Amino acid sequence: MTQAAAGELRVVRPDPARTAPVSMDGVRGARMEILVGREHGAPNFSMRHFVVEAGGHTPHHRHAYEHEVVVLEGEADVTCGERVHRVRAGDVLYVPPDAMHQFRNAGTGALRFLCLVPTTFDCGKPTPGS
Repeated sequence: MTQAAAGELRVVRPDPARTAPVSMDGVRGARMEILVGREHGAPNFSMRHFVVEAGGHTPHHRHAYEHEVVVLEGEADVTCGERVHRVRAGDVLYVPPDAMHQFRNAGTGALRFLCLVPTTFDCGKPTPGS
């Protein structure tokens, strides 16, 4: 990983060993690392790397900002609104603002994905995990 000062290129490789447990109600076996975010001087978006163990899931929740997601490894059942979608490595997803959503690992190995969120929402409040 290359540490970069604000305004400089940051180069980092997602590493499951650097992920930390996600501390939210309704989470099981999910870990995250911030690859690029506010702490790196990113003014608009944060890129996070998630690892969800077999049988694990993110919380079933909603918020006022969108997600863009790229599945790197594994399979998941993604709930968005009332529908469940099976996704796998290579798929790209858009989760709209205010949609109830959840990622459930549907495979036997790790589920890994990149998730892009805005650094702020609602007139400048910091986005959690950005």
